[in-house]
Amino acid sequence: MSWNIILPDGKKIQKEGSLYDLSKKLQVHYKGQIFAAKVNGQIKSLLQDELKSGSVQFIDYTDPDGQRIYQRSLKLLLLKAIYDLYPQYVLSVEHSLGKGVYCQLHHSMTNQVIQLSNKEIKHIESYMCNLVDQNLPFVKLNEDIDDARDYFIHNQRDDMAALLSFRDKTSLTMYRLEDYKDYLFGTLVPTTGFLKYFGLKFYIPGFIVRFPDASEPTKLPEYLEQPKLFEIFRESQRWNNVLGIHTVTDVNKQIWAKMVQELILINESFHEKKIAKIADAIASSKDRLKLILIAGPSSSGKTSFAQRLRIQLKVNGIDPIPISLDDYFVNREQTPIDEDGNFDFESIEAIDIGLFNEHLSELINGSQIELPTFNFKTGEREYRGKSIQLLPNQPLIIEGIHCLNERLTKYIPKGNKYKIYVSALTSLNFDRHNRIPTADLRLLRRIVRDHQYRGNSAQNTIRMWQSVRKGEEKNIFPFQEEADIMFNSTLLYEISVLKTFAEKLLYEIPLESFEYVEAQRLLRFLSYVEPIEDTYIPCTSFLKEFIGGSCLFDL
Repeated sequence: MSWNIILPDGKKIQKEGSLYDLSKKLQVHYKGQIFAAKVNGQIKSLLQDELKSGSVQFIDYTDPDGQRIYQRSLKLLLLKAIYDLYPQYVLSVEHSLGKGVYCQLHHSMTNQVIQLSNKEIKHIESYMCNLVDQNLPFVKLNEDIDDARDYFIHNQRDDMAALLSFRDKTSLTMYRLEDYKDYLFGTLVPTTGFLKYFGLKFYIPGFIVRFPDASEPTKLPEYLEQPKLFEIFRESQRWNNVLGIHTVTDVNKQIWAKMVQELILINESFHEKKIAKIADAIASSKDRLKLILIAGPSSSGKTSFAQRLRIQLKVNGIDPIPISLDDYFVNREQTPIDEDGNFDFESIEAIDIGLFNEHLSELINGSQIELPTFNFKTGEREYRGKSIQLLPNQPLIIEGIHCLNERLTKYIPKGNKYKIYVSALTSLNFDRHNRIPTADLRLLRRIVRDHQYRGNSAQNTIRMWQSVRKGEEKNIFPFQEEADIMFNSTLLYEISVLKTFAEKLLYEIPLESFEYVEAQRLLRFLSYVEPIEDTYIPCTSFLKEFIGGSCLFDL
């Protein structure tokens, strides 16, 4: 076997041997343990033997694909432990929380949530550690699709059996750990011995599966309590219960039954009701609230939210004035430099915090100010005679990535501020064991939006995505619990709409490109989704910000 191997520093070498043996020899070049390999544009197990040569990039934990492989394998390890210790219960993988994933147990017959004690959770963790010590193999299986469906029905996994009815292939790749097997949407590590770093944390009424950050692959990060984030996920789950929709299959059935128009209108009405409640809360404290600060990660719908909130505030007799943070950038030569030597426009140091707070203070005190305008061509602030002055009980509304960071408005008393965190927090799963990550939904939104409005290819958007995510981890997520309220902009039906726009863009990404693997991963899960047209989506929908046709930006 002869492989053309690309190392992390970009150096190319030629080696012969099995992928597994080569991964051991080349481990010294990688920060984290190698779990798998990208071979000719496809992710392969280190134990694969169907290919004898080609282009290879090994995958460790610092690679997003490596993190997915590790966490996917850890999930099967957990499922095996539950299967052995509590066969009367079923696991439900819910959502991200506290640098991990929140899970619950349900009774297999009644679906009632089962709350285990901290001692029982620790017993599961200990059992998993024992399986790791045994270094048991994850056995890859190529199953006939009908046999796989029968297996899931026999094991009370009607959710997965129903999902497989939408699969357009005749076979299915499953993995087995001793006597337990499942389908988890991708490659696993070779053996349980690779899963050395994890923990289970008791969290009523379930528990959190914890794993390392990409920056430190061999240790668990400090646990961060996130009660507000947990509650917004609970709110979404309660809403799903009302609609009776929890999985992609449930949405597909609505589409087949031609009930999607009602689903769209109910979803949109729920958003409007929630925004109206936020506006009412602001109006009830209008005497003291001077700043409405809106933040959230990329493609969360912040701009649409700000416009819809402004309309609801007008219903309450409040006419907020918007200010753009972009106009308070420091001049280009003062912009901080990131670790790669590029201008770091997402750093809070790129904002002239002193001038920004000076203007805020003057406005709150009733003075008139002249707003700056940042010239992105020259890289300098300019003054073009645009002045504003607040009327009594008239707040400012500001949207930006740093709006939850207290440093941004440090001279303004907290009692004068109302902070809102907006994100697209997916509450829809493929089945009990396979969730749709929030970041994947936002990436699909961004792929569609960048193509619609900026002429960017899906390949280019995917190429930039990890840099965007890195900025979010640094500048947004650490401050999300500072929000007075959180708003979830996701729509249960939106992935079906995004499919009609994103799928063709993803198919355009060439096999030889670095982004091909990510495109194929997204296409794999979109293949289970039934598409719908955007006919019934109102022009005020968050989704219109990404697919086009929003009427909010003409106001």
